[in-house]
Amino acid sequence: MAQAAEDGFTNRQVVAITGVTPRQLVYWRKTGLIEPSGVTPGGHARYAFNDLIALKTAKRLIDAGVSVQRIRKAIASLIQFLPNVGRPLSELSLVATGDVVLVLHRGTVFEALTGQEWIFQVADLERDVARLRERERTAPLQGDLFDAWHRAEFERAG
Repeated sequence: MAQAAEDGFTNRQVVAITGVTPRQLVYWRKTGLIEPSGVTPGGHARYAFNDLIALKTAKRLIDAGVSVQRIRKAIASLIQFLPNVGRPLSELSLVATGDVVLVLHRGTVFEALTGQEWIFQVADLERDVARLRERERTAPLQGDLFDAWHRAEFERAG
């Protein structure tokens, strides 16, 4: 839904609010990475609050080491994985770890490009740890094994 152009933020305001450079803003608009929600009759961009979220998200991803190309691929993948999401940068919670973009969505975390889930069940891990500790608790210690071997050798020699 397009907003009235006069209600949006100007390029100058967007730069001041988001920390995106004027050059980035123009390039991202021109290449379709993040387009403004409105345009004045004179052709000037007007950005909505949701656009500011998308711009700030893109900037943080870039600052974290994610390339613009990877952000574009992530957006395309997310639109495919989540058809009800039209603007992933403003509608989803994204986290960058290296060049990997993770998505926090409905209680899960998954990689934006592949859809691979990154969260495991903590309860499963707790059960694995408990099983390991139980095995370690009931298994004989190396010193106990040595003492048993030493006693057997002594008895054979004696």
